[in-house]
Amino acid sequence: MLVATNLIKKYSNITVVNDVSLSVGKGEIVSIVGPSGAGKSTLLHLIGALDKPDSGKVKINGVDLFALPNKKQARFRNRHLGFVFQFHHLLPEFSAVENVAVPLWISGKSRKEALQSAAQMLDTVGLGSRLDNKPSELSGGEQQRVAIARALVNSPSIILADEPTGNLDSVNAQAIHDLFLDLRNKFGQTFVMITHNESLAAMTDRTLVMRDGKLTNIIIN
Repeated sequence: MLVATNLIKKYSNITVVNDVSLSVGKGEIVSIVGPSGAGKSTLLHLIGALDKPDSGKVKINGVDLFALPNKKQARFRNRHLGFVFQFHHLLPEFSAVENVAVPLWISGKSRKEALQSAAQMLDTVGLGSRLDNKPSELSGGEQQRVAIARALVNSPSIILADEPTGNLDSVNAQAIHDLFLDLRNKFGQTFVMITHNESLAAMTDRTLVMRDGKLTNIIIN
């Protein structure tokens, strides 16, 4: 599903990601842990083509992301990659169902079709009764579920999550991780997730430990 090879990323004279290689199989949930400044978020941004490496390759389903022209790369990212961040980045003036529909509109779906698919995805993540609520009317855990539904609505090949439970209390954090496991079991969804929560990382299939820009250990959970 995902193969990253010899990724290097420098900012000025600092090497933030230092010759990192990894592979992730379909339906696998992989966590990345390590201290702040270890390069975890930068690595995730490289895997998701949100940033470009100084050297190295990323292939998803055999497609070399950085060999694609910019427009084709953006289309591939919209279609095959889903992103969930610590801050949900929902549009405050949009309802929950409209927020989830945004990636579908970007990909060219009609308003009606996009809203139907978005409503189905919100139901999948347990928010079928909150379609018309604005983000300000939802709890933190519900807002993050909307963000997860938005990441999933295009049926991406892989979900990249950067501290998706970092702003949630322990109960909601556990619920989000349980949701990831449920989505993997139901749909074979693949996840790569950064977390500082060791007990939640232990729920994933593998934990990659990162320090000073390098992968230093792999834990089979």
